[in-house]
Amino acid sequence: MGEKLADLEYQPGFGNHFSSEAIAGALPRDQNSPLVCPHGLYAEQISGTSFTSPRKLNQRSWLYRIKPSVTHEPFKPRVPAHTRLVSEFDASNSRTNPTQLRWRPEDVPDSPTDFVDGLYTVCGAGSSFLRHGFAIHMYTANKGMKDSAFCNADGDFLFVPQAGRVWIETECGRLLVSPGEIAVIPQGFRFSIDLPDGKSRGYVAEIYGAHFQLPDLGPIGANGLAAPRDFLAPTAWFEEGLRPDYTIVQKFGGELFTAKQDFSPFNVVAWHGNYVPYKYDLHKFCPYNTVLVDHGDPSVNTVLTAPTDKPGVALLDFVIFPPRWLVAEHTFRPPYYHRNCMSEFMGLIYGAYEAKADGFLPGGASLHSCMTPHGPDTTTYEATIARVNAMAPSKLTGTMAFMFESALIPRVCHWALESPFLDHDYYQCWIGLKSHFSRISLNETNIESTEKKNEASE
Repeated sequence: MGEKLADLEYQPGFGNHFSSEAIAGALPRDQNSPLVCPHGLYAEQISGTSFTSPRKLNQRSWLYRIKPSVTHEPFKPRVPAHTRLVSEFDASNSRTNPTQLRWRPEDVPDSPTDFVDGLYTVCGAGSSFLRHGFAIHMYTANKGMKDSAFCNADGDFLFVPQAGRVWIETECGRLLVSPGEIAVIPQGFRFSIDLPDGKSRGYVAEIYGAHFQLPDLGPIGANGLAAPRDFLAPTAWFEEGLRPDYTIVQKFGGELFTAKQDFSPFNVVAWHGNYVPYKYDLHKFCPYNTVLVDHGDPSVNTVLTAPTDKPGVALLDFVIFPPRWLVAEHTFRPPYYHRNCMSEFMGLIYGAYEAKADGFLPGGASLHSCMTPHGPDTTTYEATIARVNAMAPSKLTGTMAFMFESALIPRVCHWALESPFLDHDYYQCWIGLKSHFSRISLNETNIESTEKKNEASE
């Protein structure tokens, strides 16, 4: 594993048309599908959008491989079946619940568990069959995938590791993703996950019928937020030779199927295109913040978005709350109290979240659905207003929280609502909020207090 980690190379850029070859001359130079490909390779296209999608949205790549991916036995339902994955949300597998929900971190199991077995759905909306919707999963794992690869035919995966690195082998090459980084594996790509640190835990967002893109910057201008140059795509790398009894695990309509083949799916010697897995280091995000008054809306911290047909409305936004300076004057600096037409699922990679003094732990999660009130807990509110006369600029450090936000209303899976890690006392963090109402304006009270101090000094 150490040798593998040391020789990784990446290609920078977001949405670029990349070219990569592990053997010089393996890429055809003048066409995509010649009669005979260099080195006797097979040409295979993977399409992430329809053939006739507008050119600016069209995504596809050409893979030049030792054997084509079609060379496998028929798919069969996986045994044992995975009963905690959902891609079509209805009353049979999930419930609606407007209550504020929070989960404590789930323990990594003691029994051998790879990524596939450790992945489970928490909530979501829509349907992979109808190509519209999303799912939010979490995973815990303590071993790598051996002689097997996973393929998600339902949608794109966005990985957010929280503890333990993940080593992802894909058909385009390899990615090493650490906590504080993310990775996107587009729909249809085969990949396998190993765990360099022995254990891993994290979050996965899945979107149906769309792909992630960078948000428009509007009046921010040409620079800021996540820079395209900081996204990294893999370089070509391949395995050859016989791999008897190799298993492809395919997620299709939320169910898992398996097929056997006698070679590694990572036999792509060269490839080119703009449909490709990639990673991004969240620490390179360039945040924007208010410099005078008020708390800005969290949308200003959007890293990636999957838009809907309605302008400005997201199927899923990925938003982060990174280290940054807080300098607003006369302002309640933590996030404001809020009821939102969007639904917000939050996770914490490390540190503490600025709106929750305790209870929201790294590896845990919360869900505030459409129009469900939420905001700072009692401790945070009281501590903040107590500093009304000592609001010097301060730097928020040692933290990385994130949010998956969607216009769709999520249904919560039965097992998530029945989980022993569900915090049934979450609501208590707001019960202590008391009325500070006074018919005398606080400003008048402060002025009166200042006048009395001035009179005493005279």
